[in-house]
Amino acid sequence: MLKSIITIVAVLFISGGLAVAGSQGSVYVPRVPLFAICASIGFILHWLVFIPGFIYQTEHYFDLTGSISYIASVTVAALLHPNLDPRGFIICVLIFIWATRLGSFLFIRVKKAGQDRRFTEMKTRFWRYLLTWTLGGAWVFITTAAGLAAITSMTQRPLGIWLVLGILLWITGFSIEVIADWQKTRFRKDPENSENFITTGLWNYSRHPNYFGEIILWLGIAVIAFPTLVGWQFLTLISPFFVTFLLIKISGVKLLEEGGQKRWGDDPAYQKYLATTSVLVPLPKRSNQQV
Repeated sequence: MLKSIITIVAVLFISGGLAVAGSQGSVYVPRVPLFAICASIGFILHWLVFIPGFIYQTEHYFDLTGSISYIASVTVAALLHPNLDPRGFIICVLIFIWATRLGSFLFIRVKKAGQDRRFTEMKTRFWRYLLTWTLGGAWVFITTAAGLAAITSMTQRPLGIWLVLGILLWITGFSIEVIADWQKTRFRKDPENSENFITTGLWNYSRHPNYFGEIILWLGIAVIAFPTLVGWQFLTLISPFFVTFLLIKISGVKLLEEGGQKRWGDDPAYQKYLATTSVLVPLPKRSNQQV
């Protein structure tokens, strides 16, 4: 319990510091930085949904709450900005598309599955579960920090090579994530694969191609936002690095790798897949001798 409380305080402290930094070049509505207002939205929504989530012991609305928080944050930023520029509008649209697609996909998936194994144990412990929902709010804010800094910025710059490069990265990452999710969904629909692990399509070249795609698309958002950042706002460029760290070390890759070892750790085919397949970046197969 104490560890969870300390972590919650640390998360809020770090998020608060980033909110102050990102507010440096933000417009004010009317006396509060618009960036700070948007930064708080994800936390507020996650805490509100946590209450019934803990009472009814359900995780079904966790990912959906995250997606709604992304959409709400950029929507509020766009609506309250007195002079939204084309760069900010483009970032809003890109985040809206990604959040809508992923949120609906994850919500439908967990409803069909009936549960999300990540939450089986933690949802029974109040402070651990509150920490998870607080991290959800931090995930939304810090992930979008660079994009929000650009959307809410007083600084306007001509659209140029940074926009083109960022959009290309976003399209690449988004395409990889969508294709990987579609391939895995199709794989799971076959009853014969209910106890098997996927090794086809993009999953033949990466054990987690969907997470690689997500990292690349958020890198694209940061690249688009870069020209408008000033002073302490450059700290918001932590966004793609934060996504990478969380997906690899905290949630996605780490939890799925641990789960995979529990389910298929004794399967020689699974061990060969681990030995020959890149963890994240889609790469050609390695030979067993290289491992």
